[in-house]
Amino acid sequence: MLSSEREYVSRLAVRLGMGRPLLHMHLARLEAAGLIEGSLELSEGGKAVKFFEVAPFALHLTPETVAEAVKTLTDRRGENGAE
Repeated sequence: MLSSEREYVSRLAVRLGMGRPLLHMHLARLEAAGLIEGSLELSEGGKAVKFFEVAPFALHLTPETVAEAVKTLTDRRGENGAE
């Protein structure tokens, strides 16, 4: 949804049919990874609203980066007891 326009958490939550706290957690992780950007703005009613939009990014995949991603995923599954 963010690929076509910027949006704020409450509206995204409604459109996606998910709770705001869970969505906010996901958005915070995407923002920390540099995939989206958030900016606070004041609404007409004076309420602070955080808008999110996709950040410009490029991926450069190499055999090494793919291997590292697989290793990280495998390590995480091992930590969680999943196989």
